[in-house]
Amino acid sequence: MSRVIIYTTTHCPYCVNAKKLFTRLNQNFEEITLDDKTELRQKLSKENNGWRTVPMIFIDEKFYGGFDDINQLYKNGELQKILGIAQISSVKT
Repeated sequence: MSRVIIYTTTHCPYCVNAKKLFTRLNQNFEEITLDDKTELRQKLSKENNGWRTVPMIFIDEKFYGGFDDINQLYKNGELQKILGIAQISSVKT
């Protein structure tokens, strides 16, 4: 199974949607909240072409972007391939 890490903040609706999508796909993920981790957030931004918003979603240590990016991959069937799972047509986002 793929290792998914989602960097979030407490009051982020896109973070909630990303976690819901992975949960509906029965995909385990690790959530790391960046609320009080300014240095980590700056480091992640620097390492990922200046990306500053959350969620920041990594699958098997590769950065895939935020919720909109992951949701588009899901709609195209690519996320399921990346995760190595069968396509689930009943998932709504």
